[in-house]
Amino acid sequence: MTHIADSLTARELQQVHEQGTRLTVPQGWSLIWERTPADKAYLIVAGEVTIRRNNAEIARLGPGDVVGEIAIVNHKLRTATVVAATPLEVVHFTSEAVQELCERIPAFREALGRTAKGRLTSA
Repeated sequence: MTHIADSLTARELQQVHEQGTRLTVPQGWSLIWERTPADKAYLIVAGEVTIRRNNAEIARLGPGDVVGEIAIVNHKLRTATVVAATPLEVVHFTSEAVQELCERIPAFREALGRTAKGRLTSA
């Protein structure tokens, strides 16, 4: 799987980081809940998350992955719950920040679209 960061230049990646807020999240913390509105997304900097649908783990993601983008990109409710499997360092984005990055950085928009499409077809 290609990470979002692999599709961006160093300057674009810096802009992405600057648009969000860096956070530390403890193990076991839920970042996103299934069937809730799309109000945020996260870029995982360090650690792993488990993706759960109907309380069953369907995937694990780590550094370089973005979570929460599917609902924002597709204007839908959340398709899964995201839980910190380990302590995490993430960059938190509001849905507005994601939309702004998509407008300013075409490579970011395209990478999010590919990631969201790939996850939906494998779900």
